[in-house]
Amino acid sequence: MGKTKTSFVDTEVAELTGKEAYEKKRQEKAKKEADKKPQKVHIAGLKGGQRIKTIEIEPAVEQESEKVKEQEKKNKKEKVRSKKYKAARAKVDKSKTYSLSDAIALAKETSYSNFDGSIELHLVVKKIGTSANVTLPHQAGREKKVEVANEETIKKLADGKIDFDVLLATPEMMPKLISFARVLGPRGLMPNPKNGTLITEAKKAKDFSVSSLSLKTEKEAPLIHTVVGKVSQKDEELIANSQAIFKALGGDKQIVKAFAKASMGPSVKVSIA
Repeated sequence: MGKTKTSFVDTEVAELTGKEAYEKKRQEKAKKEADKKPQKVHIAGLKGGQRIKTIEIEPAVEQESEKVKEQEKKNKKEKVRSKKYKAARAKVDKSKTYSLSDAIALAKETSYSNFDGSIELHLVVKKIGTSANVTLPHQAGREKKVEVANEETIKKLADGKIDFDVLLATPEMMPKLISFARVLGPRGLMPNPKNGTLITEAKKAKDFSVSSLSLKTEKEAPLIHTVVGKVSQKDEELIANSQAIFKALGGDKQIVKAFAKASMGPSVKVSIA
């Protein structure tokens, strides 16, 4: 009696004759070379001796399936915007470049948050690595708590407590702060000479301005993001802070594009000149 081939839904246990084994290898090879050919579905016979039946799937069906998959991907990527955003967005002419004063006023007007949001600047500069330090003429937002590092600060850090917005330190305290670099660094609290938070002596702390701002591009893109104040602040203060930032970065010689926006609101293109 000849050998039989048994098929299951997920598993196949078969005893093949030499001829059947050759036929199976030939079919596997044909599958690898079928990239440009219609897809084939092989249905094994239920009893020994029956031939394997091949059904071809039309290329048009495959192409239609690919189109459906591509459309599904596009639908997933589309960001759904709220009615409030759309209403705010309708007030901004995207084809227009606004003067700084008009842009600030419009950014405040189109803020739809239920809290006192920030007014942000998003800048495109000529090259990655562009940086600058600037002291703003007005406070950018809430008042910041400044602390001069001492032994009490070290104890708080050891307990995982951070209750300050700016940390100043003398060179003598820096070795003790190094062990907390992984905690302070990501928060932008590690003292360093570039932003003026490394001071020569503790009494120099009174000369430090909390309005000092460190500007730097993203690591992999020539983009700078910063805050110039709160929605509740006077337009004049926000304009003055923005002008100070433009000047520190070199104005239109280094800044390619500038956009102002509220924390929750559409962006407004700003004239740098």
